[in-house]
Amino acid sequence: MGYEHQPFVSCLAGLYGCQWRRYQRAKSQPGECCCSRVECGSVVLLVLTFLLSSLFLYFWSQAHNDYNDFDWFNFETLGFWFPWSLVLLVVAAALFTYICLLLVLAVCLLSEGQRLYLHWSHKMGIVVTLAFAVSATAVLSEVWSKEWKTLLLSLQVTAPFLHVGGVLFMTLLSWPIALHFFRMNKRVHQVCLLGVYLSVLFSLYLVPLAMYSPCIREAGTLGPKPTLLGHRGAPMLAPENTLMSFESAVEAGVDGLETDVTISADGVPFVMHDLTLQRTTNVEEVFPNRTHTPAALFTWSDVQLLNAGAWFLSWDPFGTVSSMTPEQRALAANQTVPSLAEVLDVANRTSRIVLFDLRQPPPGHPYRDNYLNITLDLIHTHINSSQVLWLPSDQRGEVQQVDPELQQTAGQTASIQELQDNHITTLNLHYSTMSLQHISKYRSVNISVNLYVVNQPWLYSLAWCSGASSVTTNNMLLRDIHTPLLLVTLEQYSVMWVLTDLVSAALIVCIFIFHWWRERGLHFWSGSRQTHKTGPYSKFRTELSDVWSISSGNVRTELRTPSTLHTITEE
Repeated sequence: MGYEHQPFVSCLAGLYGCQWRRYQRAKSQPGECCCSRVECGSVVLLVLTFLLSSLFLYFWSQAHNDYNDFDWFNFETLGFWFPWSLVLLVVAAALFTYICLLLVLAVCLLSEGQRLYLHWSHKMGIVVTLAFAVSATAVLSEVWSKEWKTLLLSLQVTAPFLHVGGVLFMTLLSWPIALHFFRMNKRVHQVCLLGVYLSVLFSLYLVPLAMYSPCIREAGTLGPKPTLLGHRGAPMLAPENTLMSFESAVEAGVDGLETDVTISADGVPFVMHDLTLQRTTNVEEVFPNRTHTPAALFTWSDVQLLNAGAWFLSWDPFGTVSSMTPEQRALAANQTVPSLAEVLDVANRTSRIVLFDLRQPPPGHPYRDNYLNITLDLIHTHINSSQVLWLPSDQRGEVQQVDPELQQTAGQTASIQELQDNHITTLNLHYSTMSLQHISKYRSVNISVNLYVVNQPWLYSLAWCSGASSVTTNNMLLRDIHTPLLLVTLEQYSVMWVLTDLVSAALIVCIFIFHWWRERGLHFWSGSRQTHKTGPYSKFRTELSDVWSISSGNVRTELRTPSTLHTITEE
């Protein structure tokens, strides 16, 4: 028995504390003190690091919807492109895995009756992981606080699955808890251990009572699937805000196109999201002295000289360039900045709606005061006004009088009366403001809600269950989602979590009863019961060195016996 377990124990102790040899380790039966005060502090720090690193990993994995925004934010700050979001995810996952392995090693060592000693290198690793989790969480909370709303939204989809996983973990944890509970000599320690465990367990059992998800609803009450608006076209398939991007979005089956419009210095509306041309064009090469000049201060002839697609092939912001054909890459490499008229022509030809944000030119711009009229005139000559979601809020009343067929769209919430007074038919809101109650309230008065920018299937599912009419997205694959990821009735969900809790409780009771029987000499396997002169007793694991010392002692006794008898005979 000892020989079989010794290599396993040596491996555990070696990985955890670099104690590869038997004499380096000390035994500690379950229920006894497992480590010194210093090592106890290390264990507490390990558990704390596990909790914080798991929180950050979950937070950052759910923020995947906005990785592209995060990378562009860093581009504007640092001046060069790099996929920092993926690097952060990989580092967080690696450190979390490392901490999990240390916890598993600690639990296994305790189960094998070994005193814990954490090697100094692991202690440094725990400190580094803890510092990373705390600092990364603090920095992101400061510069990207809206992602905490994303985290809360994600719980509306993932909480039922997290609940099942948490209950499973606590059920498995009951085995070492029961083992130590019945072998503790002090009643106070038993009460503390069992009290903490049961408090966490029962709290976890009752968590579903506080859960909410719009996807937990009565059968047959789910509304229609939200339509898709291509965010700046199809930026995963082609360079954003180019004709190739808009054409790709139409081919992918979107119902509308979303873009941003700037007025050039000579009065031509063209498509550009940023204030400058630096990020999505080669302005540094063509106009090196005007890299940071506002895009609105360029003439249309200057803008037409710029390449708007080569950057996409070089930086590959979504990791999709490798899936493009050589013809597609060649087409992308030669894209230019399109005018608003060209985009409207695409929408008109394909019967798509258009949603665009119109930026007012800066002070001193020759068309600062009449940029709205220029844009309206362009709409009237290139597309039916009813296909345009008019988002600009400036002079909305005058615009409504000039062209009442435009679908007036607001970029923020307001009272129903105020929205109706401004003839608002659509709200264009960030997904973090998603609320089933608010969306239902607006839809009851025929005001639809479009959410931006929704890229992940879980977020699209939540928008669907919340009643959103449409979503703006980079991800054309959302069209292949035919049902929300979590869609159950309240009765089905209640059965799921109640059954999970009951099965878990039954297993935990059985585990505690098993350990209670075993500690009183009731064994269920052969070879575990031995007889002494004083009666039966339970034999625990024996180390290889203990077996060897007993065997060697018997051998020495047998070797001495013949010589002793010979001496007596001679006398």
